[in-house]
Amino acid sequence: MQFGLFTFGDIGTNPSTNETITAQQRMNYLIEEAVLAEQVGVDVFGIGEHHRPDYAVSSPATVLAAIAARTSTIRLTSAVTVLSSEDPVRVFQQFATVDLLSNGRAEIMAGRGSFIESFPLFGYDLDDYDVLFEEKLEMLLRLRNSVIVNWEGKHTQRISQRGVFPRPVQQPLPVWIAVGGTPASVVRAAQNGLPLAIAIIGGQPAHFVPLVNLYKETWTKSGHDAAQMEFAINGHSFIAETSQAARDTFWPAYAAVMTRIGRERGWPPMTRAQFDAGCAPSGHLLVGSPQEVADKIAYQREIFGCTRFAAQMSIGAVPQQALMKSIELYGTQVIPQFA
Repeated sequence: MQFGLFTFGDIGTNPSTNETITAQQRMNYLIEEAVLAEQVGVDVFGIGEHHRPDYAVSSPATVLAAIAARTSTIRLTSAVTVLSSEDPVRVFQQFATVDLLSNGRAEIMAGRGSFIESFPLFGYDLDDYDVLFEEKLEMLLRLRNSVIVNWEGKHTQRISQRGVFPRPVQQPLPVWIAVGGTPASVVRAAQNGLPLAIAIIGGQPAHFVPLVNLYKETWTKSGHDAAQMEFAINGHSFIAETSQAARDTFWPAYAAVMTRIGRERGWPPMTRAQFDAGCAPSGHLLVGSPQEVADKIAYQREIFGCTRFAAQMSIGAVPQQALMKSIELYGTQVIPQFA
């Protein structure tokens, strides 16, 4: 099983320490985090795309290119690329460039995203939310599979017998589909023979088993080789020497983020009781000591049979020193248990 470390590049002020992380600081921190992740044995480093004031990264490929110059083995992915509001040609070109700079370590993780700011920003209608993703994914796959492209779509530009360059080192350039729980997206990934990443950001992981089973069944029915199937589970994670230290450090920043997002969506503020329930053995949060987190990963591997687990650690303005320690413990005490 591969192990990943994902981040959205959060910025802001920690409500407990009053430490403020600026966008410039976060960019430097992201490179530090990726370098350390590689050093301690993490397989994949992923950066999300957002167009909001609370996140520093709107162009994952740009940051991944900087990381490529400082690393040599860790795979580099978006987490996610909001494909519905992107130009598939530019997405392919940007990640092909990262692939060249990294000597074949780039991936694209395509998703529809959990926020909608990019749609009006780039002139797209939210009524086309589903069809935009479907058409642009088809176009992206065409671009990666054919050097010379003919394409005509409803929501995308017309391409007539033109090449799209540069071409990546990897043939084909890996494209994953990221979902939060939409069955139609799971089916689409399986039918296209694409790796799947499921983000579990609430509830109990066991509730997602039917979704994984749907992916496996559709994959087989679509005629794909079961031995080639890859899928990942992504979860909010944080590690400290003790369970109490992990929870007390992670809670303020995490609660501030979830309460802010909840307010936008009409949800009540997050409570410490809800947080602690999520940290329980059957909960979705992998927050605790190295052994507790390892046990929860082992449980998820058992119920899902996943080929990759990705920990999303820097949620909110988590103190950087504590975050770096969490990454160190992930690589030195958690991952080795699965060797």
